[in-house]
Amino acid sequence: TLMSWSPEECRDQGEPQGNRYSLCARLVEKPDRAPEENPEPGLGPIIVRKASGPALAFWQAVLVGDVGSVSQILSDSSTGLAPDSTFDTSDPERWRDYRFNIRALRLWSLTFEEELTTPLHVAASRGHTEVLQLLLRRRAKPDSAPGGRTALHEACAAGHAACVHVLLVAGADPNTPDQDGKRPLHLCRGPGILECVELLLKFGAQVDGRSEDEEETPLHVAARLGHVELADLLLRWGACPHVRNSEGWTPLLTACDARCQSPVDAEATANRCFQLCSLLLSVGADADAANQDKQRPLHLACRHGHSAVVQLLLSCGVSANAMDYGGHTPLHCALLGPTTALAHSPEHIVRDLLNYGAVRVWPGALPKVLDRWCMSPRTIEVLMNTYRVVQLPEEAKGLVPPEILQKHCGFYSSLFALVKQPRSLQHLCRWALRTHLEGRLPHALPRLPLPPRMLRYLQLDFEDLLY
Repeated sequence: TLMSWSPEECRDQGEPQGNRYSLCARLVEKPDRAPEENPEPGLGPIIVRKASGPALAFWQAVLVGDVGSVSQILSDSSTGLAPDSTFDTSDPERWRDYRFNIRALRLWSLTFEEELTTPLHVAASRGHTEVLQLLLRRRAKPDSAPGGRTALHEACAAGHAACVHVLLVAGADPNTPDQDGKRPLHLCRGPGILECVELLLKFGAQVDGRSEDEEETPLHVAARLGHVELADLLLRWGACPHVRNSEGWTPLLTACDARCQSPVDAEATANRCFQLCSLLLSVGADADAANQDKQRPLHLACRHGHSAVVQLLLSCGVSANAMDYGGHTPLHCALLGPTTALAHSPEHIVRDLLNYGAVRVWPGALPKVLDRWCMSPRTIEVLMNTYRVVQLPEEAKGLVPPEILQKHCGFYSSLFALVKQPRSLQHLCRWALRTHLEGRLPHALPRLPLPPRMLRYLQLDFEDLLY
């Protein structure tokens, strides 16, 4: 039953005052009306009124989870209310004039859309388990989806595990897609996310079930959320770590694309990303899988400043010089990434890439790098220590703001003092040995019989000074 009224009924009943629970409904064609009486079905006037009497009482009782009132109202057959009564919670008043203007002008544009729901959906989304059980006992359909989602979708999205269990026991389909093509497993969120997922899997949800448009699996969703425990649960139930979505993204690529919104959450984001990538790699995920844009996990980890993940991927043997479709190498991605990556220590990423054989930055681009990363002097230091001479023009000093020059006075004094000047013999020896071992650095350097301090020097250890 769609709760709706004709214009005459609305005029007769009026609008109750002081009610904040409004019920909006659109006039629908009655079953006994002849088709010719309404040549344009669905285009009639939009009726808005506030609910009153039993309809309002029913709505309020479901909202607050008052199982006694819900039972009493449904037991009274004179109300005409049923467990599957469909409420329209949209606001058509916003569309009234706009819609008729569009019709008069005969233009195609956005039109009013209903937002339909049932008491079952409301109870599921709010965690009212007793109301949910009552409605199901009174023959509410567990897979009803007047608005495009079932009650199971709503319960999963809110993380109400008890409601998920009630619906599944009542026969709700755990693999039904919603209006956006997402299955309940794709939507699980909230404090009960793990319990909801496990219940769905126990009741037959497909662990690798794909969304209809993006073709994503629940493991992609877990990777995007950075939810390590969820990913672990899905993998234990047999989720495939190699599966690709419609754009060629694997769960590992999705995990490496994690972005911190601010320096405050940078450490937590980086830690989750590292744990998730470690988990996926431990079950055989391809560390070098590329998406349709030829972006690899290393490109994404470098762009977003995940230094521990970069080191992990390099230790798996991925290439430090692979290019994406835009011609960017991982080193380019690290230096082109957002400056919020400063909280992730970009100097460690740059150093790791160079120690794994990354091709150095073209000298002509170094002024741009200095301009962008002058607030991270160690990033500049490690780059400069891969050249025989300081590859900067004399006017490069003007690229560094005075406050940065003052804050890192020692480093920048040593940098600009070396412009067009010879480097120290010690540095030249390091440069010559690294050049000789180019392409074999990560394997050859650790095997040299050298004191630890000298080995660290050859691996571009930070000194906060150039000479």
